[in-house]
Amino acid sequence: MAVLRQHRRKRGMTVTPQPSKDLPKDKPLTGTQVTGTTMATMLATSPMPQLVPVTSGNIEEKILNEISQKTHIPMWGVIAIFIAIGAFCLCICYCCFKRVCKRKKKDSKKSLKGAVDLKSVQLLGGSYKEKVQPDMEDLQDNMECNDVDQDSAKSDQKLGRLQYKLDYDFNTNNLAVTVIQAEDLPGMDMSGTSDPYVKVYLLPDKKKKYETKVHRKTLNPVFNETFNFKIPYSEIASKTLVFATFDFDRFSKHDQIGEVKIPLNTLDLAQTIEEWKELSSVEGDQGQENKLGDICFSLRYVPTAGKLTVVILEAKNLKKMDVGGLSDPYVKIALMLNGKRIKKKKTSIKKCTLNPYYNESFTFEVPFEQIQKVQLVVTVVDYDRIGTSEPIGKVVMGCNASGTELRHWMDMLASPRRPIAQWHSLKDPTDAMDN
Repeated sequence: MAVLRQHRRKRGMTVTPQPSKDLPKDKPLTGTQVTGTTMATMLATSPMPQLVPVTSGNIEEKILNEISQKTHIPMWGVIAIFIAIGAFCLCICYCCFKRVCKRKKKDSKKSLKGAVDLKSVQLLGGSYKEKVQPDMEDLQDNMECNDVDQDSAKSDQKLGRLQYKLDYDFNTNNLAVTVIQAEDLPGMDMSGTSDPYVKVYLLPDKKKKYETKVHRKTLNPVFNETFNFKIPYSEIASKTLVFATFDFDRFSKHDQIGEVKIPLNTLDLAQTIEEWKELSSVEGDQGQENKLGDICFSLRYVPTAGKLTVVILEAKNLKKMDVGGLSDPYVKIALMLNGKRIKKKKTSIKKCTLNPYYNESFTFEVPFEQIQKVQLVVTVVDYDRIGTSEPIGKVVMGCNASGTELRHWMDMLASPRRPIAQWHSLKDPTDAMDN
């Protein structure tokens, strides 16, 4: 050491050791201690890089520092961004996991629905068999009884009853038929009531057909209406008197409630007959008037202008007039006054149909003082190009009409300026004017 000091002095180099911060100042330094501190000071002040142990924390801090320096975002901002990105990724992963779980649950439910426990089915089947299924012997013994009960239930269905009166005059050959009343009729409407009226005619010719007035919303109507039939006494034995009771419906086909048939050869007409009869059901078109079809039209009358507007809407179930089983129908409207035709109009022809649709309007000038004197005749005609066109049926409207026709006419007069639509059954054109 002495040689080294002398050599350094010769070269003009002086070394002044700096006191170490870690060592206490009051202790004297030995030669070895001075040398160690000197070397430590030289290493600390030298520009050579320090050897620091590499850890994950240092790498993260270094990365964060670089990102912060490049983006000019403070360190806490960079950390917050990374936390937000991580939370977003976690949310996506959670949603995917939840969806997968739902699919698994659905698949498991479907498999459970499709699966059938055979043991439980057998047990249930046995219990229901004991409760419901009868023995074959009992079934065979009771089959005839059940059929009889069903037939009796059909026959026991009450349709009400009708009271009428018959009075035959031998001098004038006139049969006066009075429809007095009906009671206990079944409810045909949604409200549990009916709008009944009665048609009276004779079989087998059915030429004369009379109708009573319609009584609204009642099951016990009182009619007290009399109709006259001119019948020679020699022909009475071949006639059958029919009382057909119907439920009136303005916008659809009238439903038949029941009927009463009275063969006149079973009665003693030498005296007045007044009695009650039970209404019987009618299957199909038996007992009803010969079906010519139905027609729907509306009436509208404006008293101030004196205009009667008729709108022919449609017809249905018309009688087959052609060889092919169809018809070529059109409608004629005639305005009559004192039995004379004043005006007439007609619709277009509908080819090859039994259910034509027209929706055609016609207007007639009828002063208010004549509205109670005129008649409106609506006739459905089958067009024939070669021969003469043949009428299928007609409807006569006016104050002199009866039944549903009179009701429709009165409704029109009671509701001025408002169109009143209604369905009508076509009648034989030969006797419609008589009715």
